[in-house]
Amino acid sequence: MTAAPRIRLPVVLACCAALLLVTMTLGVAVGSVPLSPAAILRVIADHLAGHPRNTVADAIVWQIRLPRVLLAAVVGAALTTAGTVVQVLVRNALADPFLLGVSSGASVGATAVLLFGVFASLGIWAISLGSVLGALGAMAAVFLVSRKGRALAPTQLILCGVVLSALFESVTSFLIFRGNPQATQSVLFWLLGSFGLANWPQLPIPAIALAVAIGYLLAQGRALNALAMGSEPAASLGIDVRQMRRNLFIVTSLMAGVAVAVSGVIGFVGLVVPHIVRLMVGSDHRRVLPVGVVFGASFMVLGDLLARVIVAPQEMPIGVITAFIGAPTLIILIRRRPYLYGAAG
Repeated sequence: MTAAPRIRLPVVLACCAALLLVTMTLGVAVGSVPLSPAAILRVIADHLAGHPRNTVADAIVWQIRLPRVLLAAVVGAALTTAGTVVQVLVRNALADPFLLGVSSGASVGATAVLLFGVFASLGIWAISLGSVLGALGAMAAVFLVSRKGRALAPTQLILCGVVLSALFESVTSFLIFRGNPQATQSVLFWLLGSFGLANWPQLPIPAIALAVAIGYLLAQGRALNALAMGSEPAASLGIDVRQMRRNLFIVTSLMAGVAVAVSGVIGFVGLVVPHIVRLMVGSDHRRVLPVGVVFGASFMVLGDLLARVIVAPQEMPIGVITAFIGAPTLIILIRRRPYLYGAAG
C-alpha cells in the first residue's frame, strides 16, 4: 500500500470520535419531530439518574431513536471490522463479507428463523444463532470449494465467493417463496437492510460480539500484519497460519452473523470503509482496527440518517444508501490511490 502520513493514532481516534458524536447527535435529533441537543441530553440524563419523564421527547429519544442510532453504530463497526479481517484472510482489498457470500449465508439462516420459526425456543437469540450458523456454513463452503490442495488461491476464493453468494441468495428467495406470505414483505425489506425495528434488547448481542472480536484482533495485531504479507512471511515469524486463519474465520462469521441478524444484509460497508481507513492511517492493523471501528460506526449512522430523511415520511432501505455512497467512493479511491494489498504502508 502507498505510505500514508503517520498522524498520531490518538489524534485520528479523537477526530473520528468527534465525527461519531456529531453523527449520533444528528441521528437522534433529526426526524419528523426535531429535537435539540439539550433536549436529548436531558432525556439521557433523566434515564441514567433513574427518573425518566413521561414526555413526547422521552419516548422519541429513549424508545425509538437512541437504540436505533446505537445499533447502527455497532453494526457499522462490526461490518467494518469483518471486512478488514476478510481482506487479511484472502490478501485482497476487494474482499468483504458480502462479496464472499458470508452475509448471504447469514441471511439464509436468519430468513429460516423469521419465516419458519427455526430455533424459536431460544427467543431473542434465535435470529442471531441462525445468522451465525448460516455465516459459518457459507464461509466454510467458500473456503472448501476454493482450496487447491492445501493452498488457498485468493483469486479463486473471490470467484467462488461470488458464485456461492448468488446461490445463497437463491436459497433465501426460495425460502421466502415457500414461507408465510404475510411475512414476505417484512422479510424482503429486512434483507435490504433496515434499523426500523431497533430496540434495546437487540443491542447486547452484537455489542458483546464486537467487543470480544476487537479485543482478540487487537491482541493479534502483529500477526495480522504478518499474515497480510502472505503465508510464508507469517510462518517465518513463528505464526501458526492455519490456526490463525481458522480463528479469523470464526471471528468474521460471528461478526457478520450478528450484524445480519439485527440489520439485514448491508453491502459495501465492509469493503469501502477499510479502504478509507487505510488511506488515513496506513496498513498497520494496530491502527486500522480501532480507527475502523469508530469511522465505520459513523459511516453507518450517517447512512441510516439519510435512509430516514431522503424519502420522508417513508424510509429507504439502508442497503440502497450504502451502495449509492460506497460504489462511487470506492471507484474514486481506486482511481486516485491504486495499491497492492499487503505492501508496506
